[in-house]
Amino acid sequence: MWRTAGILGRLAILLMVMAGAARGQEQGLNLSRGISQPDKFDAVRLMQDVKSETPGEAQTGSPPTKPAKPTVHRFWDTQNILLFAGVGAARGLDYASTLNIRRRGINEALLTNAIVDNHAEFAGIEAATTAASVGLSYIFHATGHHKLERWTSYVHIGVTVAGAARNYALKTPHPAM
Repeated sequence: MWRTAGILGRLAILLMVMAGAARGQEQGLNLSRGISQPDKFDAVRLMQDVKSETPGEAQTGSPPTKPAKPTVHRFWDTQNILLFAGVGAARGLDYASTLNIRRRGINEALLTNAIVDNHAEFAGIEAATTAASVGLSYIFHATGHHKLERWTSYVHIGVTVAGAARNYALKTPHPAM
């Protein structure tokens, strides 16, 4: 149990370090372009800067015919709201399936039975896990990794639903007579 928690903790730290490293690379790119500390990452302006440096356009001198489509979305857009609701629903399903296996006399694999049997504490852990997923998505959003922002929720939903399905599929142990 502690081994799995240690692995998950290391994975979370690795993801935070990677996001921080990506943020540092973005700041280095801005400094090399002569932009001093921006208030916020502006992917549209960055794309326009990159387009203006392309050799074909620099030689012709003609401006682009179509304005660039904005590639940045708001964090609380419809898709993220639905994904975060899906993460919350998946965590609720995990909560119910774990309580179900405990009622059937099966031990929880990732947490101690004492934590799971304390319903308020276990519900708090499930809520904190949902909040951590939203927070990680926000870190990816803030650093411009929008695909990772969405995939955080996709993976979280998939793993949690698979775990809940596994819980419900476990055979109930019957005492020998």
